[in-house]
Amino acid sequence: MAAKIKRKAAAAAAKDTSTRLTLQDAIGVLKAISIPSPRASTVSLLVKTKLGTGIAVPRGRYKLPKEATNAAEDIVCVFAEGRQADDAKRAGAHFVGGIELIEGIVSNRIRATTFLCTTGLIKAITPRLGRVLGPKGLMPSERRGTVTDDVGGYIRKLVGTTEWKADKQGVIRLPIAKTDWTAEDVVKNFEHVMTSVKRATGNLSVKEGGKASVGSHSAPITKVMLSATQGPGVRISNF
Repeated sequence: MAAKIKRKAAAAAAKDTSTRLTLQDAIGVLKAISIPSPRASTVSLLVKTKLGTGIAVPRGRYKLPKEATNAAEDIVCVFAEGRQADDAKRAGAHFVGGIELIEGIVSNRIRATTFLCTTGLIKAITPRLGRVLGPKGLMPSERRGTVTDDVGGYIRKLVGTTEWKADKQGVIRLPIAKTDWTAEDVVKNFEHVMTSVKRATGNLSVKEGGKASVGSHSAPITKVMLSATQGPGVRISNF
């Protein structure tokens, strides 16, 4: 009986017929219903993805054409030695060193939002830090580009960018605009963030034999909504 109820609920969710508006119409609604105040309301984006077996929790970076909030500063920790360590320091890394940094990270004395490592040191730090940074999604990884011999270049690319990460349910929530902005500015930020999300979740189509494909390890996007601080959420139909 319980299984039957679950199947019905899943079918109902798949046939969701709740009101959806185009992006332009949704922006108009949020601007119209926003309660006047000395400070404009923040427009937030919610993207719901479906995480299947073997699909990592999505995360990525973006730099908005027009900033909606003050971006939090990245705290960067770099495992590097010699010239690479010097380059990391010049680029603005907060912590730079070799395996001597491990104990400080394990004991939580060294806290960072981004960890980088050169290819020569990754094998030395993995046994101790894999179980500490791995569950947090912070362990340096070649796939994410955080194992690199150009640590200085990586750090310089971080300037002005913001990292986002979905929660364990695959939901992404990000502030992207203000209600007193022009519709054009809101659209630009929306499209910029959605491109980052689609790329990280495997939803950017690529051509394979003349046919569009998003890959077998994608996390399908099931819902996109915009909402204002003082207003309801509006579901977007064209994303």
